Amino acid sequence: MRGVRFWGTRGSLPVALDASGVRAKLVAALRDAQGRTFDSDADVDAYVDALPFEIGATFGGNTSCVELLTGGPEYAACDLGSGLRAFGQAVIGQHGPASPQTYHLFVSHVHWDHIMGLPFFGPAYIPGNRLIFYGGHERLEAALRRQMDMPSFPVGFDVLRASIEFVHLTPDTPHDVAGMRVTLKRQHHVGDSYGYRFERNGRTIVYSTDSEHKLTEPGERLAFADFFRSADLVIFDAMYSLAEATSVKADWGHSSNIVGVELCQLAGAKELCLFHHEPALDDAALAKMLAETRRFEEITRGAAPLRVSAAYDGLEIIL
Repeated sequence: MRGVRFWGTRGSLPVALDASGVRAKLVAALRDAQGRTFDSDADVDAYVDALPFEIGATFGGNTSCVELLTGGPEYAACDLGSGLRAFGQAVIGQHGPASPQTYHLFVSHVHWDHIMGLPFFGPAYIPGNRLIFYGGHERLEAALRRQMDMPSFPVGFDVLRASIEFVHLTPDTPHDVAGMRVTLKRQHHVGDSYGYRFERNGRTIVYSTDSEHKLTEPGERLAFADFFRSADLVIFDAMYSLAEATSVKADWGHSSNIVGVELCQLAGAKELCLFHHEPALDDAALAKMLAETRRFEEITRGAAPLRVSAAYDGLEIIL
């Protein structure tokens, strides 16, 4: 297991940086550049690279899709959000449409923001490709088919030309998939969601999104700490602040950055990556949340530090 590549990191629905947002970034960058001189394109590139992330870049707007860099010849990804489209385009661009590939696709749950990318996944329409969908929901296939039924979508599921298989995975039982040891855990979310623990070659990645953690249930807390135990990377649903998650948005099925830190510290995990970003938060707000999370980790740190990052479309984390 080499790491992960993020193709979609938002929760609930895709969002785009609008014209006013682009203008605000340009104005901030130009104000910062007053008095500077740029003698070459390299100087410009260096200046842009040094800008704060929230000014010089963006967290992006696609919904959940995370590629697992397994080190093997086959592809693997978690969730089928709108980021799945870019993932498919990248693989086709690398190999060409005539080179058959195998895709192992792990679905956390079947809410629309986590499956909406499938109708736009180019490899699904190419004969010779193999798509294997995994999940803990008995009705996974029915959900994927239903979203492509008329009148919701003009192209039916049966138009897909790749070889398609569905594999039901039993929670709390290790499964061997594509050279990985894969374990599911049922999570607290409307309609149920499943977290995934992937282990390969001494490396462990946990993908845990759309999961609410009740602070009043210590048994559940310890169970999730065991699921995260010693992970190299935990990709964690940090959609809300702690105040939101425990008050106005309690029982909405999501968690917070603070709970993510506490669970990862309890589990002895090495890195926490904030994920499933609230669509109402702009780049500045997400950057502020990341800074606050890192500060909270610092003041609550135990024997070993916990690295804290925030996912954005295009980010690669190499273990």
